[in-house]
Amino acid sequence: METYSNLEKLSNDLKNLFQNQNQNQNQNESYFDFEIICEQNKTSFKTHKSILSSRKFLKSPFFLELEENHLNSILSSDEIFTNEFGLFQKIIKWGKHKLNINQEKELEKEEKEKLQDQISNIVDKIRFIDFTKKEMQDTLKEDLIPIQISKPLTQLLTMKIEKNKEELYEFIKNENQNQNSFIFKPRIGLKSTIIIQEVEHFKKLKEWINDDEFFYKMKKGYSAKRDGFNSQNWHSKCDEKGKTLIIIKTKDNYIFGGFTKVGWTNDKSKWREKDRGDDYGWIIDPNAFIFSLRNDKNNREPEKFTIQERKEETAIRYYVKSGPNFGGGSGDIVLYSNLQPGFVNFGDTYNIPNGIRYNSN
Repeated sequence: METYSNLEKLSNDLKNLFQNQNQNQNQNESYFDFEIICEQNKTSFKTHKSILSSRKFLKSPFFLELEENHLNSILSSDEIFTNEFGLFQKIIKWGKHKLNINQEKELEKEEKEKLQDQISNIVDKIRFIDFTKKEMQDTLKEDLIPIQISKPLTQLLTMKIEKNKEELYEFIKNENQNQNSFIFKPRIGLKSTIIIQEVEHFKKLKEWINDDEFFYKMKKGYSAKRDGFNSQNWHSKCDEKGKTLIIIKTKDNYIFGGFTKVGWTNDKSKWREKDRGDDYGWIIDPNAFIFSLRNDKNNREPEKFTIQERKEETAIRYYVKSGPNFGGGSGDIVLYSNLQPGFVNFGDTYNIPNGIRYNSN
């Protein structure tokens, strides 16, 4: 089949890429953890989950050709970047494809029962926790998911509508402890950002921040592309929000930023008394850090930089007329009023890596 041959070519291209990067043969072979068997022409080949769980593949017709065991393995992964409701709709299409049901046809009762049975071993891998209220309502109306999933989802939807956050988080916590399914376990966070595209970068941020609740509750407060390159807009979206993750991308595709547990606040009582002005001041945060995810100079790996000893008082700087600033002195990372020009004077407050000299380029 054409779909399989294209997928096989993609897999072989990936294998050649690894070989060109001087990885040994054993590593290359073990990296291909899915064997695709095409019964139509009696061929089989190996592929890797990074292909099967990629955004491009999830939107392709190849997806419908997967066998149930492959699909189960893929959906169990936290490393899929996609809209979860869209993925659920894709599962419905997959089920119809396997049952030879017309994709556009309105289902009769018998067909609906067959489809529910077809997807019963897969649908509990969908992360319903990432659905919006409307998406959840629409899903429950379709009546295609088993009662053991629809019942807790109905409870979750009720809590979302009533906006009882504390009860909601406690319910999710208890459900995750009591169930073996994935429905209340969000996939790796930050799907809404267009800056980060690589699995390893997501994993690094989760490792460095080490706060699952933060990633569950986190929302994209500010986006320069969406909200405009303007510090006033940034402050209106990000002040008084507590824990905040800043991700910056340059025109040269360098990706870096910082994290603060305290966040930006214009409450002067929370500013350090020393060197405090009418519209600027430093905020103490011993847990803040800055990071680099992509730095092509000398092919540096992702790195996290914590605060130097006794410098936590200058962790972040609040200034009405600028964007996010990390560090004291002239600042380790500083963005100006329109958030596009800025500078990095790395090493003022945050530790620099071995082999890098302060004030070097």
